Order: sequence, then structure tokens, then C-alpha cells
Amino acid sequence: MRYLTAGESHGKQLTTIIEGIPSKLNLVKEDINHSLIRRQGGYGRGRRMKIEKDLVEIMSGVRHGYTLGSPVSLVITNDDFIHWTDIMGEVPIDESAKVRRQITKPRPGHADLNGALKYDHRDMRNVLERSSARETAARVAAGAVAKKILKEVGIEIIGYVKQIYQVQAEDQHHLSMQDKIKRSNESPVRSLDKKQEQSMMDAIDQAKKDGDSIGGVVEVYVEGVPAGLGSHVHFDRKLDSRIAGSVVSINAFKGVEFGIGFEAANKRGSETHDEIAYDNEKGYYRLTNRLGGFEGGMTTGMPIVVKGVMKPIPTLYKPLNSVDIDTKEPFQASIERSDSCAVPAASVVMEHIVAWELANAILEQFTSDTIDQLKEEIEKHRERIRQF
Repeated sequence: MRYLTAGESHGKQLTTIIEGIPSKLNLVKEDINHSLIRRQGGYGRGRRMKIEKDLVEIMSGVRHGYTLGSPVSLVITNDDFIHWTDIMGEVPIDESAKVRRQITKPRPGHADLNGALKYDHRDMRNVLERSSARETAARVAAGAVAKKILKEVGIEIIGYVKQIYQVQAEDQHHLSMQDKIKRSNESPVRSLDKKQEQSMMDAIDQAKKDGDSIGGVVEVYVEGVPAGLGSHVHFDRKLDSRIAGSVVSINAFKGVEFGIGFEAANKRGSETHDEIAYDNEKGYYRLTNRLGGFEGGMTTGMPIVVKGVMKPIPTLYKPLNSVDIDTKEPFQASIERSDSCAVPAASVVMEHIVAWELANAILEQFTSDTIDQLKEEIEKHRERIRQF
């Protein structure tokens, strides 16, 4: 599969075009809207989430509730565009007219200045509108389709928050997959640790009161992935590296780890690697899962556990110092409407990003013109490795 997104933060719409989806996959817009609604929720979101209700329209590639095998195009209309028509519209304006709401003061931590330097924009709104995290709504839409494919082949996935600022959630390894999903969706901060929810919300409230922002750590957990996805034979076929690249492509994400991750630097090999065992019913498995479901760039059949770290959002109501690119004078950076903490929402985004990479790897490896063909191929694979 592959997909492209188009659209600006305050533009008319976000568009996603997906190619490579098997035919006869049951797909309705409610499947995607459920994911979009989850992305817009979470404690710490700003006023914009109340203005816009992201809902998708399926424009092509689906007929009577089933995919055709042709490209699927999705559109998320921006209800707030009516207030931005003169600012973001495509119609040329009089050369003597002043462009409204120009941005000449780059915000530290954003793409503003780098994008302006690269594309020669004197008005940095041309950069920030596309580099905005709003584009992740289009990526979540693509991931929602990927999740439908994963579910068809017995794979479940959920994202949740491990840490907000200095408040860390305790591991909840004892929870079943369905309990993880339930707790994440019910928690205002998408945490599995109910004891830390209030402390996380208090940290968000304090940051908002201070005109500041805070980041955190999110984790994605996947069950049902068969062993042998990905490959060891070349760098760009290693599935964990592809997932890692996609995770750090999410706005404001600065790091990624699998299993115990960076903690492995403090451990010996005997405390890091997962011993192998065999069972007549389920085949090979690991006695632990410290490596997060990957060895040699391939899945082991154990649950995939991947974490991503999100930096604090750089748009602050107590802005940092910057330099006006027109006057070259020091100035406080521009203030755009923003969240004090988007970590809960980011867990939903990362969940869908990982889902896309997994579904894509599956479709690369197995015959998948139709969804029934894919299910049959994966079942044969599961049986083969069980008897290996």
C-alpha cells in the first residue's frame, strides 16, 4: 500500500488517497470516523477541537460498503474554513492588497524558519499551515483503513499514554488486550494506570496556567502478529526500522524504542534477550518480551511493544524569543491557537501510524488482491511456522 495526503491546517479540506487496498474489504465511513473522533479527544486539547468535528467522506474506491481494489480517496472538510477564505483561499489577490495575517516571526521548535529558508517564503504561513499537526488527521484516516485490514487477519492494536511530563504510569502488563483498549478509550488522558490519571491532568492544568506546554511518552501494543514479518536481508526491509521512521515522522516526536529500549544500555545480555521455547499447540515463543516483538528486523510472534517520545508543543502562550525575518529585530514569537498537551491525542496518531506499517508489511509479503485471499495466505503461514 501507499498513500498521499494533501491540505493545509486552515485550508478547505484534508485529502487522503490510498492505493493497494485489497478488494472486498468491508469499509464504511463510520470505521474511520471512530478513529478521527478519538484523535480529537483527550485532556489538554485546545479550543479548535470544539470548533471542528473531523468527519470523513469516502469519495472513491468503495461501493456498497466494500472496497473495489482501486484507490480509495478520503476527504475531511474543514468547517472553520469559512473564516479563513480571504487568508487561505486559492483565488489571486490584488498585488496592492496586503496579505492578511502574515507570519514573519518564526516560532522556535517549529518548521517555520527552516521551511521559509528552503522554499523562499517571506510569509511563513505558507510553511506552518502544512507543517501543522492537523495533517495527522489525514494519516489517522489512512491508519483506520489499515486497522480494518489487521482486524480481518486477527491482529489487535491499541495506543496509550505512559508518561505526561514527570508523571509516569506503572506498567499494566497483567491487563488483557480488551482491557487495555477499554481503559485507554475511557481514560481522559488515555492512560492504563487509573491511579496516575489525576496527577497527569494536574500537570496539564499547571502547564496551561503557566502559558506553557508539556510532552510525554506513548506506547503502542499489538497482539496477533505472526512471526516472520519484515526481513533481515536489507536495511530498508527491516520492519522495526520502518516503524521507527514512521513514528518519528509524527509531529513533535523525537525518539522511539522497542521493548525495554534504551534501558538495555544498563543491562547485561542475559537480562536483555528473550529465551526461546516451544509448545506443540502454539509453536515457538519467547519466555520474555524485552525486545518488544522484534529480532533481526523481523517479528518474533510475540506482542509488538513500541514507545515514542513527544516533545512539548512549541506554540506557547508565553512565547519564546525569536527574530523578525523582515526587520531582523528580536521579537517574541507569534502565537497560534494550540494545545497545552497533545500527548493523549498523539497516542491515537501513533497507534494508526504503526497500524499502517504493519498492514503494509503484510500486504507486501502475502498475496492480497482480495481480503479473503489475504486471510487464507496468512492462515497458511501461521500453520507452517507452528509446525516448523
